[in-house]
Amino acid sequence: MARLRRAGEELPTIDRDLDQARLVMYAGATWDWHRLHYDTEYVRERKLAAPLVDGQMLGALFAEQVHRHFEPRARIVGMKLRFRSMVFAGERVEITGEIVSVEEGPNGCRTVVCRQTARVGSRTCSTCVSTVRTPG
Repeated sequence: MARLRRAGEELPTIDRDLDQARLVMYAGATWDWHRLHYDTEYVRERKLAAPLVDGQMLGALFAEQVHRHFEPRARIVGMKLRFRSMVFAGERVEITGEIVSVEEGPNGCRTVVCRQTARVGSRTCSTCVSTVRTPG
């Protein structure tokens, strides 16, 4: 039986080093080969500190966090992401989150809303509101 979830409950924190090798692996998995994500010389010419982390990668980390917290049959039915600052290769990102609401539905199903934040150090890079449907 699924464990009852409550507002205020924290999601498991994810800490991830986003080194250049991880960015290249992600690019290969998603077929996103834009040079901003791996080509150090290309990004230097554009006066950036290092290759950029693909915003979709932060979305994948938000989804991973939700999936770690809920039972296997739970499904993400919505995600609203907001990007606030760039994340560069070589930075360590921390994903935190909490449940903000739980709505009971028919047959014991629940709709759970989670608020999540991606930070590098004290800098907030991205936020997400994920909506999860849990089975009865």
